[in-house]
Amino acid sequence: MAKMYYDKDVSLAPLEDKLIAIIGYGSQAHAHAQNLRDSGLNVVVGLREGSSSKAKAEQAGLRVATIEDAVKEADVVMLLIPDENQPKTYQESIAPNLTAGKALAFGHGFNIHFGRITPPKDVDVFLVAPKGPGHMLRRVYADGAGMPSIFAVEQDASGNARDIALAYARGIGGTRAGVLETTFKEETETDLFGEQSVLCGGVTHLIQAGFETLVEAGYQPEIAYFETLHEVKLIVDLIYEKGFEGMRHSISNTAEYGDYVTGPRIITDDTKATMKSVLGDIQSGKFAQSFIQDAESGFPYMNEQRQKMRDHKLEVVGKELRDMMPFITKKELEV
Repeated sequence: MAKMYYDKDVSLAPLEDKLIAIIGYGSQAHAHAQNLRDSGLNVVVGLREGSSSKAKAEQAGLRVATIEDAVKEADVVMLLIPDENQPKTYQESIAPNLTAGKALAFGHGFNIHFGRITPPKDVDVFLVAPKGPGHMLRRVYADGAGMPSIFAVEQDASGNARDIALAYARGIGGTRAGVLETTFKEETETDLFGEQSVLCGGVTHLIQAGFETLVEAGYQPEIAYFETLHEVKLIVDLIYEKGFEGMRHSISNTAEYGDYVTGPRIITDDTKATMKSVLGDIQSGKFAQSFIQDAESGFPYMNEQRQKMRDHKLEVVGKELRDMMPFITKKELEV
């Protein structure tokens, strides 16, 4: 079994005399910056001139500088802006100030793995990727817990890149829960595959198809919502805590029998063959190319899909029902 690294295995010492620049202040970046600061490390947030995030970072008690100045000052530069924006920012603001002996870090291996960013040979290159959204990373840290994370070293110019990466993982709280070592290739390809086939693409389209099937058969959309979307959280929580066996122990015999009989009819050999094709597109770079082309065109395809889903009956009914549930925290979507 792969080795997991915990607090007892990792020292913060490799980062205690260094300045860490967090480039960006979105979902992941705000959590990294605040967690590192609260772990006693020195942090500066690098933002473009006129960034609307500057006030938020300063309100959180963080020092803010331009990206250029932050990179000049820092020993470790963590790039946490959206994947599609990283190459331009790297070329214009980071590369000219990334001198020998510094470390360039990422929260996802996309741009290194697909060759969109090529750092100089005299800097360390590593990634630390928490296995969850940034807002949860900050929440569990503040609660005294941590989020499982993975790390990888692509380039070890200093001879200390691995120790620095592990110290960074500890600084954001990863070693409280456990940290695994990987490679940029493995992190990038498995992350994209998991998002597309299961976590985001697979789950949402399965829910949508189930909802549509019930509504088209004449059932109330509100009932269809509860049966195909609302209860997903309850089942996933059981799987998260106890695995498949624990979940099946907690449901009725009728539900468990239906699981075994019907699951293979929904997720068939053809489904798995499609998943293999999806993985092939990721490994070959075909998906990355498609994503980059849409991004460079202003995301026409993605924006069309966003609007289509906003207008879907599932979303309309769901919003109405969630507004009636006082136990669901009512918060605007954060950046």
